[in-house]
Amino acid sequence: MTSHTTLEGLGSFVHEEIPTAEIDRLEEIHGPLVAAVRDLVDVTIRTRVDDAEVRRVTAAVKELTDRLGHDAMEGPAGVHYNSEGRSWNWGNAAVGMRNPVAPPLKVSHDDDGVTRGVASLGTPYEGPPGLVHGGASALLLDHLMGETASMRHSQVTFTGTLTMRYLAPLPLGEVRLEGRIERQSGRKVFVTAEISGPAGRAIEADGVFIVPRWAVRDGAGPA
Repeated sequence: MTSHTTLEGLGSFVHEEIPTAEIDRLEEIHGPLVAAVRDLVDVTIRTRVDDAEVRRVTAAVKELTDRLGHDAMEGPAGVHYNSEGRSWNWGNAAVGMRNPVAPPLKVSHDDDGVTRGVASLGTPYEGPPGLVHGGASALLLDHLMGETASMRHSQVTFTGTLTMRYLAPLPLGEVRLEGRIERQSGRKVFVTAEISGPAGRAIEADGVFIVPRWAVRDGAGPA
């Protein structure tokens, strides 16, 4: 059984009765493909092979793309969930398990109230030479802070404002994030966060995340 819930101004949240074990199996199958495409993106930037080899690889990639596209869904990947409480958001730009563009960011909600994340940012995320692009940092912070505001997914929130302070250069490589809820006032959740690299804290952020009115009506947020 499949049902679609279309929210105000958004796409569909899709309820599909696919067993969690099957979702796990699909992720195990697709994981190596996503990792291989992620490696392809990285090496495409850095390769120095000759023109003829570039043309041959281009043809091979186009063939593989056609094969995968033979049976592909149309439109956004969306958010899917089943009655077992399992959800999958495979296209998400920050954490999408089947999105090679996503680093991906690994998020944990820890018992001390801090939401933590870790990601490995290589050449595709470069801005200044050897450093992470500021927009890539903003992407990760926005996602982590939204996860933080959700209070372990007990309420739906969307970004209202996001302010970032770049304190120091952030080198490419492993980065770590932390987010905290400072307070909540009605439908507004006030969140602070930071990204650290090997030399310590590099970026700070604060933001206001909003519980939409429809979520309050549907019982997925504060009254």
